[in-house]
Amino acid sequence: MLLMASTCISLSRSLLSRTTTTKYYHHFNPLFSPKQFSKFPTCPLPSLSSLSLSTTPPLMATTAAFEGLSMENNNNPLLLDFDFPPFDVVEAKHVRPGIRAILKQLESDLSQLEKTVEPTWPKLVEPLEKIIDRLQIVWGVVNHLKAVKDSPELRSAIEEVQPEKVEFSLKLGQSKPIYNSFKAIQESSDWSTLSEARKRIVEGQIKEAVLSGVSLEDDKREDFNKIQQELEKLSQKFEENVLDATKKFEKLVTDKKDIEGLPASALGLAAQTAVSKGHENATADDGPWVITLDAPSIMPVLQHAKNRSLREEVYRAYVTRASSEDLDNSPIIEQILKLRLEKAKLLGYNNYAEVSMALKMATVSKAEELLEKLRSASWDAAVQDMEDLKNFSRDQGAAEANDLYHWDISFWSERLRESKYDINEEELRPFFSLPKVMDGLFRLAKMLFEIDVEPADGLAPVWNVDVRFYRIKDNFGNPIAYFYFDPYSRPSEKRGGAWMDEVVARSHLLARDGDSARLPIAHMVCNQSPPVGDKPSLMTFREVETVFHEFGHALQHMLTKQDEGLVAGIRGIEWDAVELPSQFMENWCYQRYYCLTI
Repeated sequence: MLLMASTCISLSRSLLSRTTTTKYYHHFNPLFSPKQFSKFPTCPLPSLSSLSLSTTPPLMATTAAFEGLSMENNNNPLLLDFDFPPFDVVEAKHVRPGIRAILKQLESDLSQLEKTVEPTWPKLVEPLEKIIDRLQIVWGVVNHLKAVKDSPELRSAIEEVQPEKVEFSLKLGQSKPIYNSFKAIQESSDWSTLSEARKRIVEGQIKEAVLSGVSLEDDKREDFNKIQQELEKLSQKFEENVLDATKKFEKLVTDKKDIEGLPASALGLAAQTAVSKGHENATADDGPWVITLDAPSIMPVLQHAKNRSLREEVYRAYVTRASSEDLDNSPIIEQILKLRLEKAKLLGYNNYAEVSMALKMATVSKAEELLEKLRSASWDAAVQDMEDLKNFSRDQGAAEANDLYHWDISFWSERLRESKYDINEEELRPFFSLPKVMDGLFRLAKMLFEIDVEPADGLAPVWNVDVRFYRIKDNFGNPIAYFYFDPYSRPSEKRGGAWMDEVVARSHLLARDGDSARLPIAHMVCNQSPPVGDKPSLMTFREVETVFHEFGHALQHMLTKQDEGLVAGIRGIEWDAVELPSQFMENWCYQRYYCLTI
């Protein structure tokens, strides 16, 4: 996943000119034990969207911004004026005409801006923000649906119009009139009078324009643009292969001896999965059971299944996803690396790592120095941990004790933890039902930030019946933000991992008439254990931690008071700083007093 994610950005036109946008991910990885979720901030989708928010109906149609559209386009939900995206009615058939209609309009808007641009806020930044926002409303909806409700038809539609969208993004990112105007603002005598937020916008735009190839001429610019187009295509294909390979694997188990050791929650989920695959009479006690490569399914096998061959089979299937036949990502990875290096050279850098670090606080050398500090500080302890694990498994009579493989680590780590600390994570699940966890999380947010989080289901359209919608109010009872929460795993259509992304940023410029600012909206997406039967989702502690982590990102976005839309919320935050609020929130999971209140 990290290989296909281009450098993430979050400033103004950089949201369009680069191939990806900011997402904050947890990714399941069976290599890590006992903590199964490693926090990798990746950005596979250009899905940042912006929209207006007020008390008007969420699907109030208007064609004011799209004069001259055909009647067919007038009825396209992507082109309606809305307060909340019409996730429930957008279909693949709307993508091609919707994207093309908006690109046609934005081409005209950009041309007009380049003709009239002046190095002032009203003549430069404000029209630029409006251009970005209009496309991001539509593109964000489409790409979010691809992440949570994937289908062959949607893929095909996006694949067809994506080159056109990238072409426009490159044209915007490489606009010399816009770039020169930002430079003029920075060099003017008024520079010292600008607010810190506005200075940050200008500096970010200048740096981003350079990274978008604004300084390249003729053949070099043409080569750069071809590389960007190809990287976008390869990135999408990489992700699709991973998702398809994940869906492709199914392990049917009919003999309960083969899954001895699995806890009741895992057996229930495996039986429920079997029912969904056509085994109508499957039960947790008698089977059959279906194991998939989705995190809630595979992780209990690696942690608890006594059948070593089963652990090996599912582990190998997981780590070799998308590495063979028509889903093989190996040549895609090689091509991405090759093109990234070519791109870096065109921009005057030695390698792509330098390009990536250009928008961060640290440098490549500082990052390498930190990695070495971590390695040297942890190496001896890690070696000792492995020796302890071997000794423990040997004492338990394990034949593999002297030669532990990856599919053994999680299993024996769990046994050692149970023996040494008398902790069984499965026994904690009944205490962490999703409704209780969310109530506890919202009480914590109220205590820390003096906000109230209340259900607002029905106010906004959603993409799945399990998606919840919430309103956040300040201590005076005024709405200040909204967010979606999509908690459960859906391996047939939903990307793995967990992430937070913005739907729309706070902005004074884009406020409805009569409002002081457009309110921010976020979405949190997880892939935790779904409900089994009539029981609510019973979460592992790591799943609880994941929800707190993503909510930390969401809070940073939603509680902002910054009215400059291009640097509000999570926009403009360097990646080597962005994990602070998420780590802050997840650390509350380790506070004994707080955990006892859930």
